[in-house]
Amino acid sequence: MAEVTSGSDLRGVAQAVSGQSRAFLETTAQVASGAVPEAALPLLLLATSDMLAAGARLGAMVDVVPVERFEPDAGPDTDVDPLREGLAQLLDSLDEYVEIVDPVLGAEVGRASVSGDIACIAESLAKGLQHYDSGRELEALWWWQFSYLSLWGERAASALRVMQLVLAHLRLDVEDDVAAEAEYDALQS
Repeated sequence: MAEVTSGSDLRGVAQAVSGQSRAFLETTAQVASGAVPEAALPLLLLATSDMLAAGARLGAMVDVVPVERFEPDAGPDTDVDPLREGLAQLLDSLDEYVEIVDPVLGAEVGRASVSGDIACIAESLAKGLQHYDSGRELEALWWWQFSYLSLWGERAASALRVMQLVLAHLRLDVEDDVAAEAEYDALQS
């Protein structure tokens, strides 16, 4: 059974994921507050990408199994409604999208929202941080790994795809005459 000791690899992973989780939560809260509306989508894209990289590491690890076979109470759930509502208002018509619910099992189409996805990720990461901050690093790692595989990894991947596509449309979908003029200007300089 794995144990988190001061020199163990698991301790390093737990420290890294806790730092990445805090950065994600801080960035998304800042964006949801409306503090940086002109950079909202790029910041969310970067924060989600970084979290997916951390999640991929968790997913690639051997299963983390806590010593106790039950999850200690981490405290009250984090209220992510202000985050969800702030992002929904900020993203407005870009928030909701359709997706294939589980492309491995079928072609069922469902509805989702970037704000809901980000809030889901935030809630899972915050719960892991509650365990981590209570000194239960192995429990935190188990929670982050389990919730990555069962919930937030998929939500993050879906949100990331949508945000990347929205950015691509915003930057690449231009009128033909604007594109021709920009091309002409580029050739002349």
